[in-house]
Amino acid sequence: MNSEKSRWGRRSAAAALASLILWAPLGAQAPTAPKFKFDPDWPKPLPNKWKMGGVTGLAVDKNDNVWVLNRPNDLTDIELEAELNPPLADCCVRPPSMIHIDKNGMVIGYFDAPQGHGMAVDSKGFVYIGQDTVRKYDPKTGYVIGEVPRTPERPPGSAADPPLTSAHVPGRGSAGPVAGFITPPGGRGQPNPAAQSARDAAIAAFRAKYPPTTPMIVGGIEEIRLDEPSHELYAADNYLGGRVMVFDLDTFKFKRGWGAYGHTLSEISTNDADRAYTPGGPMPKEFRGHLTLNISNDGLVYAADRNANRIHVTTRQGKFLKEFILAPMTGVGGSTGGVMFSPDKQQRFLYISDLTNNHIWFLNREDGKVVGQMGSMGENGGQFFGLHMIAVDSKGNIYTGEVFAGERVQRFVPVK
Repeated sequence: MNSEKSRWGRRSAAAALASLILWAPLGAQAPTAPKFKFDPDWPKPLPNKWKMGGVTGLAVDKNDNVWVLNRPNDLTDIELEAELNPPLADCCVRPPSMIHIDKNGMVIGYFDAPQGHGMAVDSKGFVYIGQDTVRKYDPKTGYVIGEVPRTPERPPGSAADPPLTSAHVPGRGSAGPVAGFITPPGGRGQPNPAAQSARDAAIAAFRAKYPPTTPMIVGGIEEIRLDEPSHELYAADNYLGGRVMVFDLDTFKFKRGWGAYGHTLSEISTNDADRAYTPGGPMPKEFRGHLTLNISNDGLVYAADRNANRIHVTTRQGKFLKEFILAPMTGVGGSTGGVMFSPDKQQRFLYISDLTNNHIWFLNREDGKVVGQMGSMGENGGQFFGLHMIAVDSKGNIYTGEVFAGERVQRFVPVK
């Protein structure tokens, strides 16, 4: 716990400075973006010598408490020395993957589900986690009580499914959260033409067997959103660069889906050339990758195609309305990550988390123009290193979750 306290203490020391430089308006004639101040007192140090892994899901429940989905397996050996017998250091221990934190920053609950990506919480408190599909969990017991159908096979070359157990070797971690994210120039060795040909054939065969119209989850889950008044669950799976998939919230029966520019599932291309994109160049015909989404109060769906630096706006039925392009020269991880809205009834602003530039962008929701930004890369309080997840509570507080060396959650409080 002492290491956790000192860690937060170092970040808190920069809080005053961070709160002064976090926000800057861009353009005098644009609407005034909201202003925020870093809150150094939230959250409190984690209990039980836990150290958080990379944050891959973030949700605020009806009581304005925060659920954090993290990847305990991101931790390295040196961060797990308290697990050994006898321990080699005071800290640390793997945390559970799901941690429930209240408004005061105290942990009030947890359960240890398999790692995943994307999550949501419904009005009854049930937790939905994106793994190899979407699973619904009882937060009190951690038991699975439902899941969205998925194909029995995964696309060739995709990451292995998360194990449905949290078993691990005490004190033994991984290479860390950044390992494998960026391929060195030239790749890992020279290409093998025969191996590449075999892989291309396997992918073509898989796509013939599971075409874009497949009415279930095919790839991994990137995002989950709930539209409870309509009894619908939205999931972005990463098959073919990303598909918006809508299921009945009660039965998990498939209802509809679409791709970039409102393409129906039958119109989505299986040609990878239609997903090719160079930063600053023309937009690809299909979603490029790492698709996230959110649904506004007036029934519009905002799908952020992170690897193509853009956001597509459609109706709930998938009718394409407009496209917003954000920081188009951004490479590697892309600029358009999580999508949230300002808490006013009209939801005037979009809040976009940016993994690569490590900003929160404030966009005018009507036309997508940037009106401000917050944050920069760094490890001080109020800065970000791998800004991945974003959530907003009913009071307008912004919560952020980081991967890479960030591996933490932070809170930003509105100021006038």
